[in-house]
Amino acid sequence: MEIETRFTSCLRHYSNGSLGGEQASRCFESRFQTPDVSSESFEQRDALCFQNESSDVVWSLTTRLYYKAFAEAKPCLLLYTRMEWKGETMNPSTPSPMEFAAFVALDWADQKHAWALRSPGQRRVQHGELENTPEAMEVWASELEQRFGGQPVAVALEQPRGAVVAVLSKYAHLVLFPVHPNTLAHYRQSFYPSGAKSDPSDAELLLELLVQHRDRLRPLKPDTVETRLLQFLVEDRRRLVDDRTRYSNRLTACLKQVFPQVLQWFDDVTSPLVGDLLERWPSLTELQRARPDTLRHFFQQHNCRDQARIQERLGALALAVPATHDPALLEAGALAIRSLVPLIAELREAIARYEERIEEVAEAHPEFPIMDSFPGAGPVLAPRLIAALGTDRSRFQSAQELQCYTGIAPVLQASGQQRWVHCRWACPKFVRQTIHEWAQHSMAKCDWAREYYQAQRSRGKSHHTAVRALGFKWLRVLFRCWQDRTPYQEQIYLEALARHASRYAAGAARPPAHPPTPEAAAAASAAQPATASAVQLQWESVAGFLKLGVVSP
Repeated sequence: MEIETRFTSCLRHYSNGSLGGEQASRCFESRFQTPDVSSESFEQRDALCFQNESSDVVWSLTTRLYYKAFAEAKPCLLLYTRMEWKGETMNPSTPSPMEFAAFVALDWADQKHAWALRSPGQRRVQHGELENTPEAMEVWASELEQRFGGQPVAVALEQPRGAVVAVLSKYAHLVLFPVHPNTLAHYRQSFYPSGAKSDPSDAELLLELLVQHRDRLRPLKPDTVETRLLQFLVEDRRRLVDDRTRYSNRLTACLKQVFPQVLQWFDDVTSPLVGDLLERWPSLTELQRARPDTLRHFFQQHNCRDQARIQERLGALALAVPATHDPALLEAGALAIRSLVPLIAELREAIARYEERIEEVAEAHPEFPIMDSFPGAGPVLAPRLIAALGTDRSRFQSAQELQCYTGIAPVLQASGQQRWVHCRWACPKFVRQTIHEWAQHSMAKCDWAREYYQAQRSRGKSHHTAVRALGFKWLRVLFRCWQDRTPYQEQIYLEALARHASRYAAGAARPPAHPPTPEAAAAASAAQPATASAVQLQWESVAGFLKLGVVSP
């Protein structure tokens, strides 16, 4: 008990900056590691701490915590405990208890929704069906409002977005609690191992989840209009890009059969030059019939004015041999080319319109200066980062939650003497793709990011594993900047790495852009421990758990 009291007291001093102030000065990075990443040594002692680190650890860690009780000069025994506060485990992600007039579960379907209702303190469950029309849902929501006098009603459903959520979100008395479909599936399997399933039973299971485990569910909290608009725009744009890729792959496969010379002459089959050429001459035979002057004029109209390159293509065209003489394949290939080329052109124009609108919305967003400051973000990935994080700072209580949400933090599975690490699949795939692409692009813009990636590859990691490890590190930096509403500054981060003797602080040898004044230097010197016996604290990760230890001077 005495040790716990001393530990709690020290955490309080550490969090308000009375201890370890210099260690937690001006850096962007949170030093909180998931057990799986720590055990895989993705991060070493180059991870930095920050002044509010103790709050992340104390309030977000709800499982196990290693810590050291500290005396004046020597560390005590390593203790193992579960952090509790006032008799119950604290979790800031859990909202404060809210009184609801009723609990409702809605198992949505294409035609009809099955619902189950239960009042607090009662065991009787009411069942019913609801037509999937805005008019029927309007009547249903109004009846709930009149029945319970406008008091809040908790509604559990299996989707965070969609037509049903869009309709129900406009009613102020309905508080929506999204439940992941996998959660319901595993919960159903626990009680119905036979696999029996029906919409009313699923609604009742959803209701049971809502009533019994409401502290583990988060109510749906819509973000700002600008953020939600950006989310829809970037996701729709990505779908169009995927469609263009799918059609371009089909076009490439067709050209390999009937017109492979186009793939040799041009690098991008989705360009307007290739599209117009194939639309006008869909086969090698038709292209060879064209006059050289006509082809020269065609290339010049498409801003291809390199005469040597044009002449090279004309010479290759004169010597080209058809890939096949099969009339069936040639006719089908020509029709496929004429059909795919307009689709690709239309998708290209649609993507351009989306990009223009995304740029307008992103530049006016208050989070844009933060996301745009990161190396490799650019005009495409910066809006996607805004859409991924949003504006609600209470959404993620720690960098670990953000890393797990994005799917960058790997998953550790251990059983007996066996242990293995794999990629985290239960995550928003588009968000994980965003972080992966951003980390990959950052290597061309950031020296320490490239060195970190190369260090991971030298340790035998694959390309994708090394990129995910870099994204894991970037997310800690991103989380700190996002929480502090501070744009990323490379020089400040390099200086922080240098103070902690990181191997990736090569760029920190450059003089700072704004050297400290003599008064600031004197104040910093006075803040240093005056005696050699001063106690210094340091967070370390041991066997996947955080350890607060005493570092003797």
